Formats: sequence, structure tokens, C-alpha cells
Amino acid sequence: MLWEPGDYHGRHVRAPASVPMLIDWSPELSRMVRVRVRDYTCDCQPTFYELCQAGGVRFIRRTSEGSGGLLVVESPDAIASTINELWAMLLKGAAR
Repeated sequence: MLWEPGDYHGRHVRAPASVPMLIDWSPELSRMVRVRVRDYTCDCQPTFYELCQAGGVRFIRRTSEGSGGLLVVESPDAIASTINELWAMLLKGAAR
């Protein structure tokens, strides 16, 4: 069977586990000119996430559909190991 456009979906965030840890989301910041997206979730959902890196730190960007269009917010930035843990928790449904 050949691959057809639209057949592939990226990974999805699991449903929240019991009481997930809440992430302190803030409005999108003007960071370095270059932001590298290291990983992402599927954008077929109303809310999707990107694991980003800029200027030696990492953060998570959340994009969701709002009444006025797309709403983009970001987690606090931190060293890679800290944000990688948070990213894993988010994917497992242990953080929101």
C-alpha cells in the first residue's frame, strides 16, 4: 500500500491522568530570532504542542484555537533536561 497525504498523524497527547500537574503558561515571548522546534504533536487536534529550543534553553509552545483565532502561549524556559521531563509528562497526560 502506498502512503497517501493525510494518512500520517503525529503523536497525540494522552488524556489527562487523574490530576495532572499544571504548567504555568504565559503569552508568547519574543525570543531569539531563531527558534528550533525539536519535537511536536499532531496539529489535527484543537490544541497542539511544540518542544522548542532558543538561545541555549528549551520551552514548550502550546497553540490552541480561540474565539479570536489562534492563541499561542509558552511554558517557562529552562535547561534541556528539565523541559524534556516536562515534555514527557505532557505527552503521557501527567501535565497540562
